[in-house]
Amino acid sequence: MQPPNINTSESELIYFLQNGEDKGYAILCERYSAMMFGIILRIVVDHDCAENLLQDCFIKVWRNIQTYDDLKGTFATWLINIARHTAIDFIRSKYFSQKQKNQSLHNFVFSIRDISKSDISPETIGLKQIIEKLPRQYQEAIDCLYFKGYTQQEYADEYSLPLGTVKTRIRMAIIELRKYFN
Repeated sequence: MQPPNINTSESELIYFLQNGEDKGYAILCERYSAMMFGIILRIVVDHDCAENLLQDCFIKVWRNIQTYDDLKGTFATWLINIARHTAIDFIRSKYFSQKQKNQSLHNFVFSIRDISKSDISPETIGLKQIIEKLPRQYQEAIDCLYFKGYTQQEYADEYSLPLGTVKTRIRMAIIELRKYFN
């Protein structure tokens, strides 16, 4: 197989994927794996699990590419949501819960100490710098809900906020972020 063409447009990539062409998958992996891996690793923390979940994400993309609608958002946003939801589903799974319970004390203390460290972070894709331009309350909401995997209710409970306030903050943060991507 030839190396993926870096100059392939996003619409061509989507066309390749929708038509089941292998080069579409190669371009997808080349272009978006670092971004998706960073998002997954930020939520899951475990490097090996994040690698497996990244593969699951690519399979989901391959199987569900026909459902992508560019009127609902960009392709990158669609991929971010797949990565984020896959990671959140994993940390809510019984397997993850059991795995956490079965860790030795040494592993548990080590993982807490290194929770903020990851090989790929939002800084890598420039997202951190963009989020830092938002008002503090929006930064906090985005960090908890999108990078730490909180649900809206968990965030509301953690910060003693009404659920409606949380939803409004997230909506306003997304509206502000769209200004940087359009």
